[in-house]
Amino acid sequence: MAGYGQFCPVAKAMEVLDERWTLLVVRELLLGSTHFNELRRGVPKMSPALLSKRLRTLERAGIIERRGEGQRTSYHLTDSGQELATVVTALNEWGARWIGSLGEADLDPHLLFWDMRRTIPIDVWPRQRTVVEFRLTDVQPKVARWWLVVTGDQAEVCDFDPGFEVDARLTSSLRTLTEIWRGDLAWPMALRAEMVTISAAEDVRRAIPSWLGQSASAHVPRPRAQLQS
Repeated sequence: MAGYGQFCPVAKAMEVLDERWTLLVVRELLLGSTHFNELRRGVPKMSPALLSKRLRTLERAGIIERRGEGQRTSYHLTDSGQELATVVTALNEWGARWIGSLGEADLDPHLLFWDMRRTIPIDVWPRQRTVVEFRLTDVQPKVARWWLVVTGDQAEVCDFDPGFEVDARLTSSLRTLTEIWRGDLAWPMALRAEMVTISAAEDVRRAIPSWLGQSASAHVPRPRAQLQS
């Protein structure tokens, strides 16, 4: 990209980082994604060709390094890239605190369930295989049903029926579930208002909010006017 023509370190940093999607790719690497398909799941609206281009740019800048693992390639942050954790964290907290509105284009079930899969508090789930089915009421039928399967210390998300017995069915709009996950809407209010319904044995129904939890950004303090408790 064209430079800013300034000696300011902020300008020099932005010459590398302010191309579209770049910091989101860094975010995915910081969250533990190392392979191309994992990165794609974290940025599902980014084309594979553009992702490849951004990875090459980050590699040239010394922010990531490419490693070969047999037939597979993996991507890893260098010391320079790891230092961007403070930048990404600060942007995450600022966005959670001050940018509260969500447009329809911001709602994406693929990204939501991928984020849930990698950050739910697995240690509070039962040790045996447990399956939660999600039914989304405000999306196209082909993306309206999802399954979260937790077995021991592993969590997987499926957009097709995995064929296991379902322990709970949760019905909600994608917007509501996204707002809960982001921390814009509290679980108790969503349940009281029947914005979310859970079909399960009583003990499982009570446990679902703690099993699913909320994203890390949900715990960022924000103006009271933004919160729905």
